Amino acid sequence: MLIKGDIISGEFDEYRNEFALQQVKHFYMESTINGNQLNTLYDYLKKHVNEDEGQIITLYDQMPVSLTSEETSHFIGDLEKIRTMFHNL
Repeated sequence: MLIKGDIISGEFDEYRNEFALQQVKHFYMESTINGNQLNTLYDYLKKHVNEDEGQIITLYDQMPVSLTSEETSHFIGDLEKIRTMFHNL
């Protein structure tokens, strides 16, 4: 199932129970995350959502991507939608 959020987009594979992340902001990529990885990212962003300077995440552990406070909130919203699709979360 194709998912297009405000900050991220990708495809959820219900049979493999994983999300193929294809875009973050305007950066195209291909990375698969499982439920535990998604929860770790979600929990981290929830704890830091109100920080004025925003957040920096890395793609492929190499490319930093800056998120404003507002973008962080949208990212969390996208993750919340994706979380509902995972089995056993």
